[in-house]
Amino acid sequence: MSVAKVAALAYYPVKGLAGIPVETADVGPTGLLNDRLFMLVQPDGTFLSQRKLPAMATLRAELAGDALRLSAPGAPDLEIEIRYDGKRRDVSLFEKWFGQGIVQDPAADEWFSARLGAPAALVRVTPEHERPGWGVNRGLTGFGDAHALMITSQASLDGLNARILEHGGNAIPMNRFRPNLVVSGWAEPHTEDKVLRMTAGAVEIGYSARGIRCAVPTVDQATGAKSGPEPTRTLATYRREPAYGGGVSFGVKGAVLAPGNIQVGDEITVQEWIPDGTDPAPDRRS
Repeated sequence: MSVAKVAALAYYPVKGLAGIPVETADVGPTGLLNDRLFMLVQPDGTFLSQRKLPAMATLRAELAGDALRLSAPGAPDLEIEIRYDGKRRDVSLFEKWFGQGIVQDPAADEWFSARLGAPAALVRVTPEHERPGWGVNRGLTGFGDAHALMITSQASLDGLNARILEHGGNAIPMNRFRPNLVVSGWAEPHTEDKVLRMTAGAVEIGYSARGIRCAVPTVDQATGAKSGPEPTRTLATYRREPAYGGGVSFGVKGAVLAPGNIQVGDEITVQEWIPDGTDPAPDRRS
């Protein structure tokens, strides 16, 4: 019998930009260290994402001490000093959360605007930022959509790709789903749907909700170009979620119940399963 393990870890310093794979990570209440602590906003403070600007996938931000290094294909690199506090501006996510962000270097705004062809300003979470998620285990999140962790499994991707190939499409990589944690060793696709509580390394994780997917998985994360209709077309044939407004799901959202360190290769142990045929967290976002 195979053992479930952590197959991959990644964090996303700036919401919507390229992910940074890591072999080990400290995990706090809002997820992997430095995950989605920054985001890009429009002039009115509304967040920007690959939903409207798929080219964001090709932009990369990496933390280097108290600096943020920005890079993109064919563009000059830029390094800015991180501003942890100071001037603030109003920001919002999905017209459901309204708060403030710390204004960063105007040079970064110019750099992002030039790359994206649209006005974009970089902000960071405030020192007092404390935004609850939603679902059976709410937890906290930074500028993530609504949860600390996105969890997927290799078995789920293998099952999805088998269906895509069966219908003449091309297999897709896991990075289309932008997970924080990928699990290997589960025999059945979507085993993550059934886990109410598990440990991975020193971290305890609680189920929050199914991962309802938007248009971002149709974006090629290497080129920043939409290459749909997959995987949405195939997911719609077997992963419709009436309790979540009819969207399609892949992976689950998780809350951090106990922080700690996690490493690729760590064993995953399930403490509690969700009863078969049930979902404790239908869409009841406040």
